[in-house]
Parts: sequence; C-alpha cells; structure tokens
Amino acid sequence: MQKTITARHFDLTSEMRERAETEVEGLTRYFENIISAELVLDTERHLHKAELRVKVFNQSMSGTGETNDMYNSIAVAVDKVKGQLKKYKGKLKDRRPEEISEVIDELTRPATNVDEIDQ
Repeated sequence: MQKTITARHFDLTSEMRERAETEVEGLTRYFENIISAELVLDTERHLHKAELRVKVFNQSMSGTGETNDMYNSIAVAVDKVKGQLKKYKGKLKDRRPEEISEVIDELTRPATNVDEIDQ
C-alpha cells in the first residue's frame, strides 16, 4: 500500500506521522488489497481536520474528521473509511457465490466430442 501524509498550515511532528501511519496501516485488517491511502491534515485556528482517501480496486473511499485534537480527527477519519471498507468487502462476498456457481456449471457440463463437431 502506498501511503501519503500531507500537513497543511502546521509542522508535522514525527510522533504524529508515526501515529497516522499506524492508523492507516490498521485498515488492512478490514481489506487487504488497498492500493493507496492519502491523508491530508489541516488546521484552521482551533479546528483540526483530517481527510483520508483510500483507493481499492474499482473503488475510492473517503472520510473526514474535524475535532479540536488532531489525533482524534485522524481516528474519526479512519473509522469512517473502516466502515466503508467493511461494507465494500461485504458486497464483494455477496456477489462472489454467483460467480463461483457459474464456473462450477461450466466445469460440470458434459464435454463435447471434437470429432462430432467437425462432422
């Protein structure tokens, strides 16, 4: 997974960067095939914003958190994306049995004789 962390209007400390990276890496527990994650941290006066955009195959998800503490904002944004990943994974699981049954039907069909087709 490719991770990008950007800080706007403040200096990003190494402690905050490590915490943000571990939070984003924790998303792999809910969906393993995350292509990239982009976290944008921003401050405006007393309001701290965290915006997280995650790209998975054929889908893009985002979550924002706005609180008085940057760590809480990151946690809120990650929680929102976590819920979206769970829902997406559930949709994939629901769709999968149909695809599997189609493959099984093709495999269990009686094979045609090549000689009969040529005649």
